[in-house]
Amino acid sequence: MIRVQGLQKSFGEQRVLRGIDVDFHEGQCNLIIGLSGSGKTVFLKSILGLHATDEGSISFDGRILGEMSKKEVKALRQEMGMVFQGSALFNSMTIEDNVRLPLDFFSQMTPEEKAERVRFCLDRVRIAPEAFTKTPAELSGGMQKRVAIARAIVLNPKYLFCDEPNSGLDPETAIVIDQLIHEITHEFGMTTVINTHDMNSVLEIGDHVVLLEKGKKAWEGTMDQVLQSDDSAVVDYVFRSNLFKKVRVALKNV
Repeated sequence: MIRVQGLQKSFGEQRVLRGIDVDFHEGQCNLIIGLSGSGKTVFLKSILGLHATDEGSISFDGRILGEMSKKEVKALRQEMGMVFQGSALFNSMTIEDNVRLPLDFFSQMTPEEKAERVRFCLDRVRIAPEAFTKTPAELSGGMQKRVAIARAIVLNPKYLFCDEPNSGLDPETAIVIDQLIHEITHEFGMTTVINTHDMNSVLEIGDHVVLLEKGKKAWEGTMDQVLQSDDSAVVDYVFRSNLFKKVRVALKNV
């Protein structure tokens, strides 16, 4: 479990996070949602330890991030997997090499063991063997995202973080990626935290949903409760998200 208590973060005089309390549980897809400027990106980076926070604490199964030594933080990072918004694959490397990279840095596996683990992860995200020796540029956006997920889970992490995993994908491919993340989370019992603005993701895989508004936790619940809630912050978010989506579709059809 990841526990966040009283989290506050400012940049100069701008207060971005204003005292957030939330628990993210293992075996669940925990979604962080909110409109632009709500603080969700800073919140995710703070949990990852990329931002030093002003007040509050972040703990991973009882281990408080701010009280760890550098050696302990390094060990914690080996328990984390990260799916970046743009996949962040290296175009100069093959698909196999991209997925093997964390093993080269952090594992003591033999070359044969690494190859077996890479094959397992690529097979798990449904990448065909004939694509293993290709470069990312030779794959579609959806396949690149699958490879990014394979790389994120290759070290068998306890915690999986995803930053806008559906960004730039068509709706059908986005659903496939959502389902894949959900399957892997439940299969391996990971604590998965997803930063997203996609209402489809919320309604499809939101085991636990946290809505941020102006740096505060405005609402918390499950995907089943989102559309049933009469909370003004939830109603406003759902309405504006769907409205923006309709506007984008209309503009594409002009």
